[in-house]
Amino acid sequence: MPRAKLTAIVPVLNEEANIEDCLSRLTFADEILVVDSGSTDRTLDIARNFQARIIHRDYNYSASQKNWAIPQAKHEWVLICDADERVTDQLREEIEAVLSTDSKYVGYSIPRATYFLGRRIRHCGWSPQRDRNVRLFLRDKGRYQDRHVHADVVCQGPVGRLNSPLVHYSFKTFEQYITKMNRYTTWAAKDIFDAGHNISLLDVLARPPATFIRMYLLQAGFMDGPQGLLLCAASASYTFFKYAKAWHLLRQAKKHPSPNL
Repeated sequence: MPRAKLTAIVPVLNEEANIEDCLSRLTFADEILVVDSGSTDRTLDIARNFQARIIHRDYNYSASQKNWAIPQAKHEWVLICDADERVTDQLREEIEAVLSTDSKYVGYSIPRATYFLGRRIRHCGWSPQRDRNVRLFLRDKGRYQDRHVHADVVCQGPVGRLNSPLVHYSFKTFEQYITKMNRYTTWAAKDIFDAGHNISLLDVLARPPATFIRMYLLQAGFMDGPQGLLLCAASASYTFFKYAKAWHLLRQAKKHPSPNL
């Protein structure tokens, strides 16, 4: 059978440090679709060097941005790849094999191998065995959950599994982590609030140390060296601010209830 065609979707905002290496690993795709939300650096110039098709939309949140882009892909299969992620040769071969067969699946989950502060993280719950997401799927059969953070692709049909990991170069500095943490904890708090969860101060106090104990001890984060310790501590901090912000939203809503309620 003829090989099915693939669109690789890459959301960007000022990614000149990452975009060239990312796109160079996606040249096997029949279309590279770069979804820009207002880059002011060389990101788009670099993307044009790869004959990428560029579309623009103001950024709201990740799932919304990607769900807007997916229907605009020209081809039936789509691969979602962030600018700080890399498709390895082994993963490319697996994807090519899917495109060359009459697959019974409408999507495939892909494991991720993640680096934090320059070190490959093999524990902390960040191992490829635990960090697996649907990234390759039929354009008309998959969409992200409508959540502000940590949304997964939901497929209308059976989902298979690929074995080779997508390499994820996450935070290289704490400045990057703190900037993203502030934005993401605000969105995560809104998701908690919108879901109607009743957050108490006990959640704010107890959940952060529970996060650290789970990641560092139960999930063997101590085996990832200093970066593992720092990642577990940073994740506990993330948990604290997420629930503190959710608690504050709930408190404000009780003080000033919506007139529509």
